[in-house]
Amino acid sequence: MSTAVGDRVRIHGRTVDAAERIGEVIEIRGTGDAPLLVVRFDDGHEAVLAPGTDCEITHAD
Repeated sequence: MSTAVGDRVRIHGRTVDAAERIGEVIEIRGTGDAPLLVVRFDDGHEAVLAPGTDCEITHAD
């Protein structure tokens, strides 16, 4: 998966009625096939994310 700073991340809820989380990639840590992403979510929270199957990435224009 090719990801760049500025891309948008959407994490789907893992249980029924769980809200989706949406944020922006602000940093990429590591190299290779599975880098860690630093994401600032729309609520202001920042987290390090290892994207999985419940994660959808939309590339910035």
